[in-house]
Amino acid sequence: MLPAFGGLAPSPAAAQPVCGLSLLLALDVSSSVDSAEFALQTAGLARALRDPSVRRSIISAGGIQAMALEWSGRDQQVDIAPWSLLTSDDDINAFAGRIETHRRVHTEFPTALGYALGHAATRLNKAPLRCARAVIDVSGDGVNNEGFEPLLAYRNFDFANVTVNGLVIQGADPDPVDYYRAEVIYGPGAFVEIAADFGDYAAAMKRKLLREINGAGLAMAD
Repeated sequence: MLPAFGGLAPSPAAAQPVCGLSLLLALDVSSSVDSAEFALQTAGLARALRDPSVRRSIISAGGIQAMALEWSGRDQQVDIAPWSLLTSDDDINAFAGRIETHRRVHTEFPTALGYALGHAATRLNKAPLRCARAVIDVSGDGVNNEGFEPLLAYRNFDFANVTVNGLVIQGADPDPVDYYRAEVIYGPGAFVEIAADFGDYAAAMKRKLLREINGAGLAMAD
């Protein structure tokens, strides 16, 4: 059974980190992403999480705290899988299964990246456990075209000690890769991983997860 935390608040007595990484996975469901491309995202993320090297990294790090959501327009952010503590193969498989079977809620809204980042920061700062590192992992295939830009999100929401990494699907005009590098990634060690197309999403996500998770064990050792 997936150990979801639901709406539990962090314990005020937790003086030391109890896990190496809080990881929030944000998947693009804006109108530029069709149903087949969304299926490639959810199946690709589930496949990456189940990859033996990713599972080993999670378990070797002592476990991670993770959640996933879909995002598109200003107010269109929907949970895919709730905050969950992943410490075993069973935990990881259950979390991946929630993602793989999620039915997309929104299809017709634009790309409001600033709103998505603000929402993600709020959810991350209300995560049930205190972890040594906090990462927002945002996937997308386009630039912001509704609402405030990412810079305003970073100025007006709490991103203290948060890293924002990007997984960019190439192909759109204007180029989302340059945009993510210049406007979206944020914080210590932030990077952009590139998928040539949605069919390359699983391989790109695997590379990205390994970079993100492998730092968790080091954080716990400090």
